[in-house]
Amino acid sequence: MGPPLPVTGMGRGRGRIMEAGAGGGGHVPAPMGTRCHPYGYASCAGKRSSMEDFYETRVDGVDGEIVGLFGVFDGHGGVRAAEYVKKNLFSNLISHPKFISDTKSAIADAYNHTDSEFLKSENTHNRDAGSTASTAILVGDRLLVANVGDSRAVICRGGNAIAVSRDHKPDQTDERQRIEDAGGFVMWAGTWRVGGVLAVSRAFGDRLLKQYVVADPEIKEEKVDSSLEFLILASDGLWDVVSNEEAVAMVKPIEDAEEAAKKLLKEAIQRGSADNITCVVVRFLMDQGGASASSNDTTTSANSVTPSLVTVISKKKYRTR
Repeated sequence: MGPPLPVTGMGRGRGRIMEAGAGGGGHVPAPMGTRCHPYGYASCAGKRSSMEDFYETRVDGVDGEIVGLFGVFDGHGGVRAAEYVKKNLFSNLISHPKFISDTKSAIADAYNHTDSEFLKSENTHNRDAGSTASTAILVGDRLLVANVGDSRAVICRGGNAIAVSRDHKPDQTDERQRIEDAGGFVMWAGTWRVGGVLAVSRAFGDRLLKQYVVADPEIKEEKVDSSLEFLILASDGLWDVVSNEEAVAMVKPIEDAEEAAKKLLKEAIQRGSADNITCVVVRFLMDQGGASASSNDTTTSANSVTPSLVTVISKKKYRTR
């Protein structure tokens, strides 16, 4: 066996969303046909001396709907932007008046509003902070994935790895054209960069490049059905060294979502990832009536959002970053 993995500062945890036609929580088994969405996450600084990755996993009730919100935010130029987006993006989203009726528009508005408010909050001496975002919003049988930057979302559907986000890089033809049309330029400086500085073409923050580096998300919707197995959200600390297909193959045999996220993180470290690494895994399961909403090492709570809809959340958190 090799030396211990350098996972100092590692955060990990798990949770579960269960939607049922009736019932309570705790040790009550889920009814037949219950939609069950266990999720887990793992995060560490890796080889970096500082940690600029943040993540968020959240469950809310909005207009009688159970809503799951998951996000990975990879900061650059310090932690300010990523931390701000983690704290504010989902709150801005679920408070949007069209969140249920026009979710895609609400997501786009929330991204841009959060970006605008962050820039207002920054003083003139703090102008370099920025952040990517890869988010997944689960509303009923709809999964909406949105992103800016190069934190990626990948699903496993029917056994196949499918990218449901596009990395926003300045050398992409349409991104380069958009930047140049706005008066900017793209040049090679170790990699292709906006203004010779930034290696992503969309992000929150980045005040000095804001005219070119927008926070307009690309949004894709997927149907949650029996063919959808799981979702992976991760920062580029994973994707720089692990392909979409490899990540899906690693997660497939691991039923526990937290263990799956930890597996991805440790594999990225073993392959020499030079960046912070954050992974969130969400599994999509149709419970056939035998699953319990609790386990021995988790705390279980139940909330009745409407008389006919119950959310049960089990969590074990080691870190809140």
